[in-house]
Amino acid sequence: MTNLDKKRILVIQHKMIGDVLVTSLLCENLKKSFPNATIDYLVNSNTLPVLENNPFIDHIIVFDENKNKGLINLIRFSKSVDEKNYDIIIDAYSKLQSWVNVLMNKAPLKISYKKSGRTFIYTHNVVKHDFPKSFLGLSIEHRLSLLEPLGISTPMATEPKLYLTKEEISKAQQLFKKHQVDPHRKTVMISLLGSDETKTYPLNKMVQLVNHIGENYNVNILFNYFPKQKNQALDVYNQLSDLTKSKVYFELLGDDLRSFIAIANACDLIVGNDGGAINMSKAVGKKSFIIFSPWIDKEVWATFEDGKNHVSVHLKDYFPEKFKNLNNREIKKVVDDFYSLFDFELFKSKFDDFMKNHVK
Repeated sequence: MTNLDKKRILVIQHKMIGDVLVTSLLCENLKKSFPNATIDYLVNSNTLPVLENNPFIDHIIVFDENKNKGLINLIRFSKSVDEKNYDIIIDAYSKLQSWVNVLMNKAPLKISYKKSGRTFIYTHNVVKHDFPKSFLGLSIEHRLSLLEPLGISTPMATEPKLYLTKEEISKAQQLFKKHQVDPHRKTVMISLLGSDETKTYPLNKMVQLVNHIGENYNVNILFNYFPKQKNQALDVYNQLSDLTKSKVYFELLGDDLRSFIAIANACDLIVGNDGGAINMSKAVGKKSFIIFSPWIDKEVWATFEDGKNHVSVHLKDYFPEKFKNLNNREIKKVVDDFYSLFDFELFKSKFDDFMKNHVK
């Protein structure tokens, strides 16, 4: 399609930070392909910090889950969005909330993934593929495929990005100086906790990982956690050896999500649980070693996996037979049983290869 340059386009991505960040790639590719088009992005209110200063988004449409609970409120919200007279809607979420958003909208072109019983909502239903075709990973490949009905078969942007101000970068640098972080050592961020317990590598095993770093590598170590998770973080810290504790800057923590992004930008590597912290760190160019929860699909979220700069491990890598005939929902119900098998020793050599590539 070549006549889209002055069209109004809405991209929809409800829910989590990692999803919103990855889907922002659609906005970048649309704006680069159609510079005079209006590109709006509908997201949940809690994800706004990852979109600040993004030059490829004209307007952000904020969905507040607290204000829009219930079908009636969702319909009312969707009608207000329809008043903006979009020409094209791209639904990257494709669940109940966005189905209502799209169904209530009069845009002549509606694009999403093909799902049984939902194809009538959209004019174009894109089929998802099951295995990655590149090192980008399925989460990125699937989203970029939503551009194909618009004639964008070779996207110009394939890596999600975050945009920090000079002031934010300077503030993080000053924070490092305040806490006397050794500037002669590389800094490793530990993604200590997942978004919930089912996505969190057991803390006793995380202690082994952090101790291994502290006792074998001359690095600075930062913990990533929310203030409400401080007791869990302290539980890990208190079990560390004295040598490792001497390298951990436990109190160096951001006040909000933007300050975390700036702190991540000042680090060199991120290690630990899959989640928003990993995705944000990648989006500011940091190397990553990810431990996936047993019920999460590594093929989807192991983005830029190249065996050197971005490496990940999943229990299925070591015990594929344990996963036969089980879906993610079934695995999640007994995730503790799976995590009990996921010892640090299983992937220690792989982790050391990663560290030796990036820490001299």
